[in-house]
This record gives sequence, structure tokens and C-alpha cells, in this order.
Amino acid sequence: MGIDFVVLWVDMDDPAWRASFAGWSGLASTDNSRNETSEARFRDYGFLKYWFRGVERFAPWVRRVHFVTCGQTPAWLDGTNPKLHLVSHTDFIPADYLPSFNSGVIESWLHRIPGLSERFVYFNDDFFLTCDTPPERFFRGGLPCDIAAFRFNSGGSQWARMLKNNIALINRHFDKREVTRRDRDKWFDPSYGGKARWNHLLRWYPRFATLRTPHNAQPYLRSTYERVWAACGDELREASAHRFRSTGDLTHELFRAWQICEGNFEPYNTYTDTRMFPLVVKPAAAIRAVREQTYRLVCLNDNVHIRNYARVMASLEGSFRAILPEPSGFEKP
Repeated sequence: MGIDFVVLWVDMDDPAWRASFAGWSGLASTDNSRNETSEARFRDYGFLKYWFRGVERFAPWVRRVHFVTCGQTPAWLDGTNPKLHLVSHTDFIPADYLPSFNSGVIESWLHRIPGLSERFVYFNDDFFLTCDTPPERFFRGGLPCDIAAFRFNSGGSQWARMLKNNIALINRHFDKREVTRRDRDKWFDPSYGGKARWNHLLRWYPRFATLRTPHNAQPYLRSTYERVWAACGDELREASAHRFRSTGDLTHELFRAWQICEGNFEPYNTYTDTRMFPLVVKPAAAIRAVREQTYRLVCLNDNVHIRNYARVMASLEGSFRAILPEPSGFEKP
């Protein structure tokens, strides 16, 4: 079977979406003082066409792209492209949980996308391919490529608490000593380098700590999702009722951690060819990395506090245009 890509997108300027957002949030517009309703969580800075150009140019082997929205389609996107599958939330998420403005909820139901391949890669729309990327970057021997490494998570942020919710379920269903003894070579693979220092420090600790969660294009087995739902369906359905992000959420990293604990992965230090750039502090580095094609994948992490926002976005578009000047087959003539 081939490898599919899945990408989520929203057009926050769509009047219907804005009316729905206002109705469910009680806010006339996005509220930048709250993480779950911040403008940076929903806004689109116009680079989506470069996401598709990058896929066509740097990963032409992809079987199908599942473009997931709440029913929206950019005017320039050619829905007749045979590799493109336009997917609405209503196609795979039960009506009881819609509309949802919570990406964690949407991510939890991805396995129900009609026609989704057993092997797929999940992208946020801020993650871009910027140079040639073979299928072996994501899957080897049919298994996802990933890094099994712990991180130190002492934060009380919303995100940190969500990751703790994930790992609490992992500890309920897996025995750390048994898992790491069975797959010792995968947990202590030398390619991880210093990223695995907590694996060694916590070697004799009996419970799983939070895993490293590289902001990455994440490969999955659809069957992993099905097993997690079979084991944790009650918790996932409870979290799915949260229409906006909350500290009680679960995230798609639950499925990733489960996949790792089952041993269904091949060791790969994803940090070697992937980089996240927080645009609030590293806009110049991001602009340069895209133009120079320094990494296979880059994440452009948005923030409402980016200075000179329009100038930064224009410079980034210039970098994308330099490496991907030609329209893709996903764009209308």
C-alpha cells in the first residue's frame, strides 16, 4: 500500500466560520489573550500553495493528499486533481462533536477518513517540505520512522498538561520496564545522540515520562489509531466534547506514544533534518532556511506577537517563491 499525506486547514476569514466561532465561543472575534482562541491558532498567512508545491516537487511518490477542513476549499485549489481528496469534518467526525475548533479533537479521528491508507503522514499546515524527501524519511520496512526519547516536562502550560494526560494513559496500558527491555535497541539507538539523555537518566524509573514531541510531519499506522480507540475510547470521546483547546485534552501524540510503546517504529532522529522556527524570535533564520533548503522539513510557528508581521510574511513568501516558483498540479490553471 502507498503512503498518504493528511493536512488540516482553516480559513478564519470565511464569514460562515467566523459566525460559528462567535456562536460557540461567545467572542465576537479571536481573543489573543487566550491560547485556545488566539488568532495565531487559526489564521492562514497564504503559504498553502507552497505546501502543495513542496509535496509535488519533493515527495512525488505520495499516493494521495487528504485535505481536511470544515467544508472550506481555497479558490485556487483544483479539486479535480486525482491525488487530492477534499475531506470535510462531517465525513469522519461524529456530529455530536461538531463544529470543533480544537485541532486535537480533529486529529483524534483521522483514522476514519474515507479511503485513508494504512500508512499516512500527518501535517499541520505550518509544516513544509523544502527539499527532496524520500518515502524512507517517514517509513522503513512498513514502520513509521521516529525517535523514542523522554523529555523533562515540568511546565504547567496548557500544552504541557495535555501531554501529561497522554502519558497517564500510556502508563495505564504499558509497563515501561517490559517495553524498554523488549525494544532496548530502539530506545537506546545511537542516532538519537544527546536527545536521548533522559532515557539513560530515567533508565531505572518504573514509569513512562513525557516523550519528546518534535513538531514534525508525523508518520502513523491507521491500525495504531484503531487499537488506541479500542483501549481508550471513553477518554477520547470525553476529550472530543471540548470544542476548544483545554487542559483536559488529549493530543495526537497519544497515538504516537502508543505506536512507540508497541515497538511499531524504526529508530530515526527526526531532529537531524527537521527544524521548527518560532517566528516571534527567529524570523530571519526561518527565511534563510527556506531559501537555502537547509532542512527537509521546516515548521513556521506563528505567534500573535511577531514584530513587523507583514514584512516577515513577505520575506518568507519570497523564499518559498525562490525554491518553488512553478504552480503545482494542485492549482487551477
